[in-house]
Amino acid sequence: MLNPDDSGCPGAGILGFFPSLGSVGTVPAPLLILEGPEQDGIRLRCLSERPFATVRLLWTDGNGENLTGIALPTDTGNAGSSLLLRPGSGNSASCRIIDPQLRTSSESSVVIADIFFPATSPWLPAFVMLLIIGIFLVLAAFYKLRRNSQIIARERKAQQEIQEEIEDLKGELEDEMEKFQKENQRMVKDIEQIQAQLDFRRAQSHAVPLTLDELCKHPDLAIQGNSRILHAHPGPEPHPKAVAVAREGFSQGKHYWEVEVGDGSHWELGVISQEIRDWLQNNGMRFPEERVPSLEYSQGEFRLPGGKLERNSGRCRVLGVFLNQESRESHTLSFLDAEGKQLLGSLPLKLSGNLFPFFNPGS
Repeated sequence: MLNPDDSGCPGAGILGFFPSLGSVGTVPAPLLILEGPEQDGIRLRCLSERPFATVRLLWTDGNGENLTGIALPTDTGNAGSSLLLRPGSGNSASCRIIDPQLRTSSESSVVIADIFFPATSPWLPAFVMLLIIGIFLVLAAFYKLRRNSQIIARERKAQQEIQEEIEDLKGELEDEMEKFQKENQRMVKDIEQIQAQLDFRRAQSHAVPLTLDELCKHPDLAIQGNSRILHAHPGPEPHPKAVAVAREGFSQGKHYWEVEVGDGSHWELGVISQEIRDWLQNNGMRFPEERVPSLEYSQGEFRLPGGKLERNSGRCRVLGVFLNQESRESHTLSFLDAEGKQLLGSLPLKLSGNLFPFFNPGS
């Protein structure tokens, strides 16, 4: 019997001899060589000193059952055979040489311990199958992850492109909105200017001639030019409330007149009632303390007590005054820039009856 200690190493050639079962001495016993583990068994070789033409080689297992070997021709022409001994064959094998002519035979046997056979586990196929399935699942997961990563990358790129397009569209929309707002403001301004000019033309269409009344003016003032020019007498500065009143009075309808103030730094113009006109004539043209509907200009600013100004400052050389007494419910007094054809301001009138234009040239 061949044991592990007798073999040296599994890959080394091992030879075991046993007494022949025939006429020993007539046919030399074959040489049995252990080549080493192969697949799930151990490879054995059987060599004879006799050629194939004179002998036959026969393999048997430990139970005496015949085994099929593979013929191995040698360089010398001697008989040879190879056998893969697998587990379950009794762990032993015999190689017999038979001489048909002499009717003699000899054999060599070997017994191999279990330790020399490659260890196989019943769980190995299942493990291999699970390993293959695991590898397949890992590869599938890797492919899926990679595919998802590519899809996510494309989606992110598409989202980024969409976001860039949205930003571009927002920028274009903002530009268009800005252009639209500017154009709208320009159009509104043009419409307001056109409307203001139309209102001015409508008011101007009710123009009436005015003349200043010599009997209703302050002593510090002088009237010239067919009672249309008013200025202060040379000498000391005139009274701050020195006014002159027009001869014409209006009790109903629409009336418009213009007053050229030039470069004056202080002036006041408006309308007074018949009662105040009479009071002025009877009191030496001393202007009463009560407020009257008028527009004042002083130190570059306009003041319109009780009314609404469209422009607070600036210079206006020619003033248009529009008195609207057409409506029974409300009367208004408006002041316009005759050169710019724009409304300066307006105020509601609480006076009734006959109204007379007045003018205070200041200094």
